[in-house]
Amino acid sequence: MPPTKKSDKKLRIIFMGTPEFALPSFEALAKTEELIAVVTQPDRPKGRKGALSPPPIKMAAATMDLPVFQPERLRKSPELIEALRQLAPDLIIVVAFGQILPADVLDIPKQGCINVHSSLLPKYRGAGPIQWAIIRGERETGVTTMQMDAGMDTGPILLKKAVPIAPHETAESLTLRLADVGAELLIETLQRLKEGSLKALPQNDAEASAAPLLKKEAGKVSWEEDAEVIYNRWRGLFPWPGLTTYYGNTRWKIISVKPGTGESPSGVPGEILDLSKQGLEVATGKGSLVIDCLQVDGKRKMTPREYAAGHPITIGAVLRIKA
Repeated sequence: MPPTKKSDKKLRIIFMGTPEFALPSFEALAKTEELIAVVTQPDRPKGRKGALSPPPIKMAAATMDLPVFQPERLRKSPELIEALRQLAPDLIIVVAFGQILPADVLDIPKQGCINVHSSLLPKYRGAGPIQWAIIRGERETGVTTMQMDAGMDTGPILLKKAVPIAPHETAESLTLRLADVGAELLIETLQRLKEGSLKALPQNDAEASAAPLLKKEAGKVSWEEDAEVIYNRWRGLFPWPGLTTYYGNTRWKIISVKPGTGESPSGVPGEILDLSKQGLEVATGKGSLVIDCLQVDGKRKMTPREYAAGHPITIGAVLRIKA
């Protein structure tokens, strides 16, 4: 990756990103470089009424009067690819865009494409690195800036920064923290690129692990698992898709849960052990968990006691993965 001639020269950048995670990086680039276009995902239905909602990056770009492109599939948009080529960017910066860049896009910028990835590569390559790091009980994760190639998060590493994961942290709060770290690391990466001090190091594929896109089905609770495993899954899947279980024929979304007493319960996995001010204690394969907030489809969030006021809860009943 050749350096620019002057360390204070502004780089002409096409930004590709979609969710809120990308906003800090986008805003940081707007202050330090020359943004010339934005590529983001199409507007998607949102909420109960399914009204189309623009991605956060599109809304941010609108305040800067930047051209915005929203291809359904970038690799199937030859006219857009040619338009990007005509813009002659120095760099394409990619932060949680949500699509794989085809080779004819990777070849457009003079100085390549740089990705801000929310893990310490080569660990957790894929679409869900933050969620999977928590689900698997990691105590540390981080952010990596990477020179992109044709693979899935396989390009040479530019810079890394490690970030500890708090014991009770959820994917929601960790995402917010890593977004800010990613923006700082991106600006440092570009500054070192300008200075000519940036070195790209190949990844060790033998150390790689996958973080595939999570689906709604991932949230179904298997009470036979250990309490710690289920708790980590809830943390990693909060707020979406969240954990779900069935009480009889009624589907509960578990909004909030916490570890139980730590003692080995006598009940079978999924058995309701107690209902108190603290919540609803449920036996697992090892240990127990306390549900302190739940939601029934179409209803408001409530405590188990609030739910029990209108729908009696039987101690000894067993929660299940499906009705």
